[in-house]
Amino acid sequence: MPGTSFFSDMLQGITERGRKLLFAASRSADAVEADLETLCEMLLSSRGEASGMAIAAEILGRWSKLDEAGVEQFMHMLSEKFGADTAKLDNAVDRYRTEKSPAAVIALHTAAEPRRQELLRRLNHAPSGTAKLVRMRQQLLASSDRSDAYRALDADFTHLFGSWFNRGFLTLRPIDWSTPAHILEKIIKYEAVHEIAGWEELRRRLAPADRRCFAFFHPRLTDEPLVFVEVALTRSVPSAIRDVLDEGREQIDPDQATTAVFYSISNCQEGLRGISFGNFLIKQVVEDLRRDLPGLKNFVTLSPVPGFARWLAKARTSKAEPMLSDEDRKVLALLDEPAWAGDESAASEIERLLLPLAAHYFLIERTAEGRPVDPVARFHLGNGARLERLNFLGDRSTKAMRQAHGLMVNYLYKLEDIEANHEALAQRGEVTASPAVKSLLGRTGEGRRGGKGEISRPFAQVMNGKTGGGRA
Repeated sequence: MPGTSFFSDMLQGITERGRKLLFAASRSADAVEADLETLCEMLLSSRGEASGMAIAAEILGRWSKLDEAGVEQFMHMLSEKFGADTAKLDNAVDRYRTEKSPAAVIALHTAAEPRRQELLRRLNHAPSGTAKLVRMRQQLLASSDRSDAYRALDADFTHLFGSWFNRGFLTLRPIDWSTPAHILEKIIKYEAVHEIAGWEELRRRLAPADRRCFAFFHPRLTDEPLVFVEVALTRSVPSAIRDVLDEGREQIDPDQATTAVFYSISNCQEGLRGISFGNFLIKQVVEDLRRDLPGLKNFVTLSPVPGFARWLAKARTSKAEPMLSDEDRKVLALLDEPAWAGDESAASEIERLLLPLAAHYFLIERTAEGRPVDPVARFHLGNGARLERLNFLGDRSTKAMRQAHGLMVNYLYKLEDIEANHEALAQRGEVTASPAVKSLLGRTGEGRRGGKGEISRPFAQVMNGKTGGGRA
């Protein structure tokens, strides 16, 4: 990207000139020997662009060399020393209480902002500043400290990143077998759903005409994908990941495809956790695919269910208002056998019980905040997708068997229904699901004993001592 390279070179040149001016003007070498806190104060008080960039580069250069203990001290310093100016905030509050004017509101807003937000903005001016701040937040997220001070510091990062990584700044780029190798290496590295074993497997995912991959990039993170999605073009909605990834599968002409399957969405930058890109990515990819391949009628996912096995394990052992009969528990005990999936009789018994429980998991269970308990479900349902189909043993990999007993899910993206589905979940807590999925509710032991085809109160709410929540 020539424009990005030119901009980076320009920043580096300004920084180097600023460094020379700054240190040449400091007879006592205070700027060279100052500790990080002093440098941060110098950066906040700096008025010159070149000198400010030089100080920012010096701070980030020293930060990059800190050991684990040094990083903790640095984060603590940002939390404790660079919060809001309490005296100014008190004065602004008193002024607002008496005036309640627009000027008083502006003064209150300005005084309430922690000084570290402006510090982070200025650090961002340094060469590669954005990438380094993303890594800095990654260190913060890895910290074991969960104090209010650390949460406040993370809130500042999240606030700034939400602006810096606004959708308007992101560029959608196709990834294919002709993409430069250093980017393809990162696709292998960052794949978080279905591991890519090496270059040959990557080629099978990118090179065929019926495969697509798209990624979002940011101009200040050159050649670093933020999030990418892998797409399979098919004639039908797949129920198992092997149908997508099997190297012996039949390849089709893209014009013959009726369905676009989003089978892997991977966030690449841990330091940007919580900054949503995937929803924009899917919607833009849908629009691009519809434009290029008008024969596409269905846009679906083939998604993992990472929280299901953990939830089911608690349900199996719960004594408080259990949803399972003794007979059900006996059947589910088969899950503890390592080779159960290869036993046709055992698998059939488990399927009969597991799918209704999965329907309950998606349609009834809620977090304390009233949201779906499964993280992938929260993402797709929050984007306005419909829960279309539950796929028993859709993924037999070790990871999927451990996390979901092999269960996979199809979410359907129907553009004309996305807004209504999103509003149903956001406003009323309703999960939009196909009739086939809804029909599975009430087939567990508790539902059979009740005789009304209904399942007892959400298990997670029973465990938390809470009732209520969203409706299916």
